[in-house]
This record gives sequence, structure tokens and C-alpha cells, in this order.
Amino acid sequence: MEGLIARWRDLVNDEASGRDLLARWSESHRRYHDVRHLRAVLDAVDELAAHAADPDAVRLAAWFHDAVYAGDPGQDERDSAQLAASTLPSLGVDGERVAEVVRLVQLTVTHDPASGDVNGEVLCDADLAVLGGDPMAYAAYASAVRDEYPHVAEEDFRRGRTELLERLLSSKPLYRTATARDRWEEAARRNVRTELALLRGGASAS
Repeated sequence: MEGLIARWRDLVNDEASGRDLLARWSESHRRYHDVRHLRAVLDAVDELAAHAADPDAVRLAAWFHDAVYAGDPGQDERDSAQLAASTLPSLGVDGERVAEVVRLVQLTVTHDPASGDVNGEVLCDADLAVLGGDPMAYAAYASAVRDEYPHVAEEDFRRGRTELLERLLSSKPLYRTATARDRWEEAARRNVRTELALLRGGASAS
């Protein structure tokens, strides 16, 4: 945790707000969208930072992008964006950057940045970097995602998950930055196809 606090203070010189965010990321109901995911996304942003116009805005967006997580896709991202909008001005972040962070957090609803949106490309690629892991890591990710939706019936989960994965697979390329494509594209497509086959066959990716 202290390493993450140090990274937050590199962005905003206010330790208390960073600890408040980490408390959110540490909520007991989270199985995938937790502190490990936050750290992984921040690491991926660092790998892709050269592609961004404002890497620190992207890093701030990474901190906020799942800060609110109730298992309500779309609304969670909107609530997270609102949290960023209400928190960052009081920490001395200028209005233009606050607006960019809010926009970027909202973009994670679709992971579909417009052409030329380099900040959006970096954040979305970083958030989806997990798709390009080794098969065991991907299976653990898919299982953890399912565990976050105990309130959703299996058939409904499979339907929604299948639609999401099919949309991701239809993106050509899946990753927008050259670095992410080189590092993760091939493995991500293989992993997503495997999970889709399991979902359609009545199994899981775990």
C-alpha cells in the first residue's frame, strides 16, 4: 500500500485522499476490481506513457476509473467520474486536467476511444492489459470477474459476458497503441476466444 501512496503523492501531494481511494479499492466485495487491478493498470500506464499527451491525467484517471464499484456496469463508471470531479479540484488539480480525468474515466464504459484520442487509448489499453496475460492468469481474472456478480444468474452472466467479449474481439485491433499491440494483442485474442468457447460450451474459464 505504501508504494501506491507514494505513486499517488507523485500526482497529488495529499496522502489522505490517496488512502481514501485505497480504502475504496480494498472493499471486501471486490474480487477483481481491487488494489491489485489498480496497481496493474498503473503499471501498464507507465509502460504506455510515451503514447499519451498527458500521462499524469491518465494516471489520475486510472486511480479513479473503478473507485466506485457496485457491480453496476455503466453506472459504476459514471459514479467514479463524479467522484473524480468532486475530489480533484479541492486537491489543487486545475480545471482542464480535472475535465480530462472525468472524460477518461467515463470512456472506460466502452473502451472505445476516438481516433487520435491518445490519452484515451493509453487508459483503455492499460485497463485491458489483463486480457493479454498467460492462460493461467487470464483464467484467474475471468473467475474473479464472475465472483463479483453473485447476484446475477448464471445464464444472464454468460449472455452479458459473451456480448462483451464478442465486442472486444470485433475490435481490430483490440489495442490502440503500438506498444500494447506488440505486447498483448496476440495473447489477448487467444484468451478471449478460449473464454468465449468455454462460455458457449457451458463451462467457465477458471
